[in-house]
Amino acid sequence: FSISAYNKVWADAQEALDVLLQRERENKSLKPEQDHVTTFKTLATYYIKYVQIFRDLETAYDQIVHPQKRPVIRQVLEGVMGRILELKNDMVTLENSEYHYFDDILQDLQLLPIVTLILCCVHSLLAVLLKKPVKSMAFEEAIKTIQVAERARQGRLRATFMKQLYLEEKRERQAKLQGKMSPNPDDAATCIQKIWRGYIQRKKTEKIREEEMIFLGMCPPPHFQTTSTSLLHAREVNTLQDEVQERHEEEYQKALVYVKDSLKELEGLDIKETLQDQIRQHFIEACYFHAANNLIKAACYPFFLPPEAVGETNGFCNFSPLFSFFSITAIWKNRDERWNFPQEHDPELIKEEKREEVEEEIRVQVDKLMRQELKNLRLVVDKEESNEQKKGKKSEKLGAASRENKVKLSSSLPRCTGISSQVVHKKAPLVKAMLLAGPTGVGKKMLVHAICTETGANLFNLSASNIAGKYLGKNGLQMMLHMVFKVAKQLQPSVLWIGDTEKTFYKKVPKAEEEMDPKRLKEILPKYLEVLKAEDRVLLVGTTRRPFDADLRPFCKVYQKIILIPRPDYASRFVLWKHIILQNGGIFTKTLNISCLAKLSDGFTQGHILQAVQTVLSKRRILQMTKKPLTAVEFMTALARQDPVYKEEEETFKAWYTETPLGKARIKALAGSEEAGKGKAKGKKKEGSKDKKKK
Repeated sequence: FSISAYNKVWADAQEALDVLLQRERENKSLKPEQDHVTTFKTLATYYIKYVQIFRDLETAYDQIVHPQKRPVIRQVLEGVMGRILELKNDMVTLENSEYHYFDDILQDLQLLPIVTLILCCVHSLLAVLLKKPVKSMAFEEAIKTIQVAERARQGRLRATFMKQLYLEEKRERQAKLQGKMSPNPDDAATCIQKIWRGYIQRKKTEKIREEEMIFLGMCPPPHFQTTSTSLLHAREVNTLQDEVQERHEEEYQKALVYVKDSLKELEGLDIKETLQDQIRQHFIEACYFHAANNLIKAACYPFFLPPEAVGETNGFCNFSPLFSFFSITAIWKNRDERWNFPQEHDPELIKEEKREEVEEEIRVQVDKLMRQELKNLRLVVDKEESNEQKKGKKSEKLGAASRENKVKLSSSLPRCTGISSQVVHKKAPLVKAMLLAGPTGVGKKMLVHAICTETGANLFNLSASNIAGKYLGKNGLQMMLHMVFKVAKQLQPSVLWIGDTEKTFYKKVPKAEEEMDPKRLKEILPKYLEVLKAEDRVLLVGTTRRPFDADLRPFCKVYQKIILIPRPDYASRFVLWKHIILQNGGIFTKTLNISCLAKLSDGFTQGHILQAVQTVLSKRRILQMTKKPLTAVEFMTALARQDPVYKEEEETFKAWYTETPLGKARIKALAGSEEAGKGKAKGKKKEGSKDKKKK
């Protein structure tokens, strides 16, 4: 793709977004739909279309290297991300469920299911938007780290060497004992021939079978799994592109400072004089067209008007102000960039942007000077009025003075709002706490760490086992939570994690855990959550494998959003086996049937699969793979040593979830829809019987 191609992707995405927003505004003006199915279909259609636009904008943001275009795309991206979150929240409220099915809608739109998979791309974008700069390590600390790693490596090598010596000595001792009874040479030769001929025949059979499978198209050719030169070239291009983006951004930031300083030196005095002349001229006009007592208000109105009073953006969602089309339509769409083939920053645009900032800064200085000048003018006007009204009554003077004292000068500095993901967090539906519930091994703790890694958040562990014996007493607990929430706000984004959170809300504490006092946070935690505001990027995440042990009412009061993570289905297990085996150094061959593994591992979780793969793929087994390929039996043997998620446990989780607020609302909604369906059926039967009687 060329520069113009990605510019076109950006322009097309903006145009599609404009059409979609216009359609939403028109639908908002219509009467709300009463039909549940129609409403969900509308929301889901918008959701899928926003995801498509998000993918196009993300591609443009990732590939465009121009440092002034990327912030504009990023702003619209944040708006689209926020709108996706709003639509997701609306669908959850409508369906009373965290899970939705778009099969019919995708079929109507002639789209593939992969269109709705945005988790990976959202995470990658958040990692770009929120990633903190890596701090450089001190030279002494680096030397110490290298020394520790090197000594550990030497220790491991020595241990391996000593183990090999021990095994060699053991083999020599066994050989000496077996040497007393030497086997018959003819029998030995026969055994060797038998093994060799069997090996040769198996190899021939495997080769014939592999050629047949390739011919039938059921297996890829041998060169299929090798990395293509095109893919290697694409990786090199992406690396170079990242370097160009960083270099252009660095040059752009330096240019911002340089251009601003140059404008202050060259145009600062002219701007200052122009502003003073404008305000003085307005003072003079105000003297002619307004009464003296209203002079200050009339003179200051156009110049010191607060930015909030200028106008508001009328929109149908919280993210309407982020959908700015001016930048691409008026600046970039028809801009001639033939001179800027490297896509470096545009100095003229920087001057236009920084000239406004310089004017605002100088306006503040002029504001102070003109206030004093206005006071002097006001004294002159008051003196003239007092001379004319000497014959007036004293009460009239006092009344005029009191009215003047009520007039106040007001000035508001323009607020510069930075572009960051905090905009999305502040305007999206507020979620202060979230609960991840599910059997052991479904990836609850991994999701917590993934959230922290992808968003650059700091993790605070408030698990009952971690705070046991610390900050004892009520005052100590209050001090601990006060410090944790204060530091979390200062270092936001932050995640407060409570592992095995059902212990904090135990119905009855087991005797073995009474000394740990796991319910310390039960009463005080909700009070600190209430203090969190929309602008605080702090999230409480609880994980539990036994939610039914907790007292449900306070449990659901703390955790607004509850996500039940089930064990993986066949398709998920197929992808998991393939991904985890490759991740741990495994190689796929014809002897390894992934489909068989996915089918036989029904009932096992992601953690079980990971543990089985790590057990099989030891260092020694990885070295043997070239001569002894992996088989499904090896992994199933390791998997069979673990306990699966039995049906009784899964039913217990489902029964617990139906008692949560969202579960109850869903059951109530389903019951209402069933009753409505029965009512319609009865009505049709009655109409049919009446028609028969008439006949």
